Amino acid sequence: MDSSEEHTRCPARGTCPVFLAMSAGTVRYAPLGLCPALEGNLREEPWGTDSPPQPDQGLPPPLAAVPVPWKSTDPCQGHRESPGALVETSAGEEAQGQEGPAATQLDVLRLRSSSMEIREKGSEFLKEELHRAQKELKLKDEECERLSKVREQLEQELEELTASLFEEAHKMVREANMKQAASEKQLKEAGGKVDTILFAEFQAWREAPTLDKTCPFLERVHREDVGPCLDFTMQELSTLVRAAVEDNTLTIEPVASQTLPAVKVAEVECSSTNTCALSGLTRTCRHRIRLGDSESHYYISPSSRARITAVCNFFTYIRYIQQGLVRQDAEPMFWEIMRLRKEMSLAKLGFFPQEA
Repeated sequence: MDSSEEHTRCPARGTCPVFLAMSAGTVRYAPLGLCPALEGNLREEPWGTDSPPQPDQGLPPPLAAVPVPWKSTDPCQGHRESPGALVETSAGEEAQGQEGPAATQLDVLRLRSSSMEIREKGSEFLKEELHRAQKELKLKDEECERLSKVREQLEQELEELTASLFEEAHKMVREANMKQAASEKQLKEAGGKVDTILFAEFQAWREAPTLDKTCPFLERVHREDVGPCLDFTMQELSTLVRAAVEDNTLTIEPVASQTLPAVKVAEVECSSTNTCALSGLTRTCRHRIRLGDSESHYYISPSSRARITAVCNFFTYIRYIQQGLVRQDAEPMFWEIMRLRKEMSLAKLGFFPQEA
């Protein structure tokens, strides 16, 4: 590039020449107000393109070039740009143009490396989250399967329970229907057979139940059933037994398989195990009776025991009615009393279970 000179005049200072020397690859400029000696030393020293420039001997180092246009700061001079400033700017842009692609490539490589690192970390995070989600999903599937099995088991148990309840309910209904049919049948039979006078006496006694033998109902039962059933050969003992049965103080207990030694027996034995104390007959006695608080025991035969037991069952039932423990209609109560009277009649005739 050719060198050029520009003279700037200032009214206050006169002519102050500024020498700008420009050659290939170098820019030299002197500020305003330098002395003539320094101005004479300003010169251009060319250098080759393959060797770096050498600083001037005995001169201060040149000012660094800035990539902006040079402007005059003299207030007397208007705005003007120096041709050297333009050359300096072009050189800076050229240097920047040469370094730009390398810097850009380095930035791209850095961005690409950061992007790959972020991508790898994101991939690892997503893999961990996926593994965690799969594990939780597996646990939930197992829990759902377990709950499904529990539900199936409960449903099966519920079905079985429902079926059992329905079966039990149908069974109870059938039994109730059968009992109702039997009661209706007995009622019809009672309307056609049983004695109306006896039933009327029972209803009158049921309205005010008592154990007094003077009432018509109990007086009849004592006369027709209780008296004959407890009428044994030994009249004195029979009377005592009847009184104990009516007072509910008679005790019947089985006899031991072997007789205890005499020294250990404190009670008074009034008969032997081979003779009935009520009938006087020789029989194998498996039971004995005790009257009230007496310490005396009487061995009785199976037939005598059956007769006493039948009478005791009758008095037990009428005591339950008197105490209000039997809550039935009049007809079922009446037929139960008839059944107990039948047992007394059969026992009096000698019909009794063998286990007695």
